[in-house]
Amino acid sequence: MTPQELRSFCLELNAAAEEFPFNPETSVFKVCGKVFALTQLDGDPLQISLKCDPDEAVRLRAAHEGIVPGWHLNKRHWNTVTVGLLPDRQVRELIEDSYDLVVAGLPKGERLRLDRP
Repeated sequence: MTPQELRSFCLELNAAAEEFPFNPETSVFKVCGKVFALTQLDGDPLQISLKCDPDEAVRLRAAHEGIVPGWHLNKRHWNTVTVGLLPDRQVRELIEDSYDLVVAGLPKGERLRLDRP
């Protein structure tokens, strides 16, 4: 997965937006103002930090060397994924899982607006 493919996939999710609140290099992807992914698209290696269920986060870290506790984030709820060490399909699934976790925490009115009760 290339940096552009990663960016495009994040932005394809319903109501997703890209912002740069920290610096011009760090893309922060949000849904309804809430962060679901962070990445430096020019990073080498390409990595993305994603929200994750705490129990699932531990399981994923144990199963994949390309998944580690979130860099500069709450290690219980965030993983940092090295994109090239996992199949593209799995990276996309992890991004979708992160997005879904964030949407699930939104107020009901916002979830309904996103067609996700």
